[in-house]
Order: sequence, then C-alpha cells, then structure tokens
Amino acid sequence: MTASSSSSKQTISLEEWKSKMAEVPIAKSDLNQLIMNYLIIEGYKDAAEKFSEESGLHTSVDLGSIEERMKIRYAVQTGDIKAAIERVNDLNPDLLDTDPRLYFHLQQQHLIELIRMGKAEEALEFAQEELAPHGEEHPELLRELEKTMALLAFDVAGNGSSPLGD
Repeated sequence: MTASSSSSKQTISLEEWKSKMAEVPIAKSDLNQLIMNYLIIEGYKDAAEKFSEESGLHTSVDLGSIEERMKIRYAVQTGDIKAAIERVNDLNPDLLDTDPRLYFHLQQQHLIELIRMGKAEEALEFAQEELAPHGEEHPELLRELEKTMALLAFDVAGNGSSPLGD
C-alpha cells in the first residue's frame, strides 16, 4: 500500500452503512449495560435505579454513591480540587493511595488552577513540593508535568495563547 492510498478514506452511502450496521449482532444485555454505564457516569441515579429494576441488570457500582460522585465531578469542573480530593477520600479512603496516577492528575489540575489564577510563585512551590516527587516515582508522568509547567510561560489570564493548550 502506498502512502497516498493509506491516507485516503473510503466513502459509503447511507443505505450501505445501515445495511452493514444491521448485520452486526448486538446482544440486548450489552445494550442494557451500555445504557446503565451512561446513566451512572452522567449521574442519573434515579434513572439508573429504575433501569436496573426494569431490566433486571445489576451493577457492581453502589448507586447510592452517584450523588457523591457528581459532587466530586462538579468540584473538579469548578476548579475546587482540594474539595474534590476530600470528597474522594470520604467516598473511598484508599483510592488515591492505590491509584497514584489519579492523585497526580488531581494535583496537576490544582496546579493548572493556580496558574490560571495567576499565582505563579504558589504554583512553582506546589509543583516542587507535591508533583515533582510523583515524577520521580513515575517517570512517565514527568512529560505531563513539564507540559503543565510550560503554562507558566504564557499569559493564561490575558490574550496569550499556549501551543500546549490543545
């Protein structure tokens, strides 16, 4: 195969697409599991409980924890990473100890929030004290930390744009 043919895309008609899709067997249990996963991930506790009841599908996820999970997600989305970490620890005290990458990413987000608020000195101190040790323990995280630290070189609050912002 040549380089030009490997990059070209095949176009098919809508009818052909529908025909091919109709040939794919999809088990009802797989579809139900997909729906249940969506309801849980998006925080639709009542709908997940009702769907579980009606479909007979049982999940390993504690549906009662969905509300707390949504509070964690909201805290992250609003930049309140410390509150998110506290809520994670309340929900599952061992999680951040057993998943150091998750803890690193939460701390990384806190660093991003400090940079976003223009607190460069506090961000540098935080990176040195909290994130650098993770990079030493997990070298694959160093590149992510370096990219995050590069944000300090740009005026994030102003009109400056970062080539790492993608």
